[in-house]
Amino acid sequence: MKMINRLYKKLLSIPKTVRWVSISIIFIVMLGLIGYMFIIFGGRLVVDEQALILDATTTVETVDGDVIYELYNENRIPIDANRIPQHVKDAFVSIEDRRFYKHAGVDFRSVVRAVYRDIIALDKVEGASTITQQLAKNLFLSNDKTWMRKTKEAMAAIYLEREFSKDKILELYLNAIYFGHGVYGIEAASQKFFSKSIEDVTIAEGALLAGIVNAPNSFSPINHPEQAMKRRNLVLQAMEDIGVLSTKKRLQEQGQTLGLNVDDQHVYPWVDSYIDLVIKEAQETYNISLNELHRGGYRLVVNIDNIIQEIAFEQFKHDTYFPGSTEGTEGAFIMIEQATGKIKAVIGGRDYQLGDMNRVTVPRQPGSTLKPLAVYGPAMMQDYHPYSLIRDEKIDYDGYVASNYDGLYDGEVTIYEAIVTSKNAPAVWLLNEIGILYAKEYLEAMNLYIDDVGLAIALGGLETGLSPLEMAAGYQAFAHDGRAIQPYTIERIYNQDEELIAKRSDKHYEVFSSQVAWNMTEILQATVQTGTAQPGEYAKSLAGKTGSTQHPHVPGEYKDAWFVGYTPEYVSALWMGYDRSDQHHYLTGGSEYPTKLTKAILTEMDKRLSLVADFRQPDHVESVPRPIRLPEITDVQASYTFGGWSLIKGELKWSGSSDTRVVYHIYRQQRDRDEKIGEVVGETTYTIEDVSIFKTSYFYIVPYDPLTGREGKPSEVIELSL
Repeated sequence: MKMINRLYKKLLSIPKTVRWVSISIIFIVMLGLIGYMFIIFGGRLVVDEQALILDATTTVETVDGDVIYELYNENRIPIDANRIPQHVKDAFVSIEDRRFYKHAGVDFRSVVRAVYRDIIALDKVEGASTITQQLAKNLFLSNDKTWMRKTKEAMAAIYLEREFSKDKILELYLNAIYFGHGVYGIEAASQKFFSKSIEDVTIAEGALLAGIVNAPNSFSPINHPEQAMKRRNLVLQAMEDIGVLSTKKRLQEQGQTLGLNVDDQHVYPWVDSYIDLVIKEAQETYNISLNELHRGGYRLVVNIDNIIQEIAFEQFKHDTYFPGSTEGTEGAFIMIEQATGKIKAVIGGRDYQLGDMNRVTVPRQPGSTLKPLAVYGPAMMQDYHPYSLIRDEKIDYDGYVASNYDGLYDGEVTIYEAIVTSKNAPAVWLLNEIGILYAKEYLEAMNLYIDDVGLAIALGGLETGLSPLEMAAGYQAFAHDGRAIQPYTIERIYNQDEELIAKRSDKHYEVFSSQVAWNMTEILQATVQTGTAQPGEYAKSLAGKTGSTQHPHVPGEYKDAWFVGYTPEYVSALWMGYDRSDQHHYLTGGSEYPTKLTKAILTEMDKRLSLVADFRQPDHVESVPRPIRLPEITDVQASYTFGGWSLIKGELKWSGSSDTRVVYHIYRQQRDRDEKIGEVVGETTYTIEDVSIFKTSYFYIVPYDPLTGREGKPSEVIELSL
């Protein structure tokens, strides 16, 4: 305390002017020290640790390694410093910051020179930024040339130098900088300009890259090759100046051409629909958000088949397949590999662009394409079989009446015939018999969830509907021996460090028995060959079902038209219609159009991929026999024959069917009750042992179908007498 008093008295004894000058100097020095300490230790306030994690490009590639799409905020391929050649590092250091390995983030020699020139010019005309400062500016600050920004830049640079090694700082810098043409980072730049990794570039090529970053637009080797050449040679001279390149080597490298091999990334206009499904799957299955895909540098290996995708894309351009009342007729298509569930092609719309509504995932009324999934498949898992007879009548079910499209009813038909001809009344009757809840259990086993509880389910009359993706997934169970697989696009996912973080494992769900699946395959092949799915041409085996829905506002026209089917290798679903249905927007043609288009796609695929010709019947199932068409017998003849144990016999002859499976029942007409006296299979003669020449007898023939247990129309009655 006494010492302070003495100092205070001495200070008072100093002349007033000198005293205030001294106090001012002390204050300025203290402020300088405080400012210096703030600059030295305040960098933490400027540096954003999160910004040190650079955005990286996510690539989507085929299983063959072809990159078909990229997602990014900044197109960058991060690379470790130890993979960057030393001559590349030397090139950047020589032209951007010769004293990089000597300063502590700020080069005070350069600062003094720059301040002097700024004062002379009375403006901010020259920078003195080190590589570390440039990194700080790029990551944490704006490009404004202000003293405050430069101060923050210095603070951040000093902090970075204290926290990271020189190699790490250079690595961050080389990965962060912009090279023009939408490319960030040294690896992406090398891939862009030379179509090879930075690990493989020559000295001249490395110098060219180093020369670009000062003014990427002005020194672009693509747009301004002469300026780029001069700049490259300047970098090579700078490398000689700092002693990392000999004069002889510098002259050799300056004699090189630019050596460009520009990677003009292939543009695949047909992949957008597929990429949309990939992004959704990444989000929903693997919890990787779109934002994370744009910054995380993932590598997504997907199951697209570029040939199939391109074929479908090109075929969808043909207006003749899209009948509509006005422009804007839309369509959606998906194709799945039946053995694996891998999605091979997706068309989300005729002019789909990423971000549009992907119609392959939009629910629509599936019409009759739902019958095999909701009615006939489940029914055949009970006691029904392809030739079970079901009622074909117009029946009122508590106010709900299903009508056949042609207004004709046969009383009863086989399941086989009901599917092939797409009758409505039998499907509704059968659903009522097996039960709606029972049928929905099978739909849910195929991951097809509907809220509907009415008999309209049998005809695809759903409140919300099902998407082409869902319909293809359902039919895949028929194609795959009764087992369903959830369709998927992504095969594997690697992170930025090339670590495998996700791999698809196939999950098979038992839905139908092998026999039921094969039954449906054979019936649906017949539907294509002789039934409602005949339109169009495809030379090899195809099973499928058509469907269409009536337009709600325009009688006689269509709202939705479908074909869902499968070959031995692929399952597909194709929908067409309008996004908006009103009195001005309706299809002028039905399911024959998606059927024709599907067959056109398959035909083009077969030309390039040589598709499997026939379905292979599993060893453990029975084949489904072809339907038997019972003949109408109109020419029965009766006569006596003589000989044998019975001296007198009767013989009946008639013209029958060429189908040797037809059974012919022979009846004797009697007063009280007609008597069946015998039968023959595939033959058109019958010998009657018990006859009398003294008595007139009457006979007739009735064809019989052993598949259905149903007799046909009796022949006329023929008289046997002398």
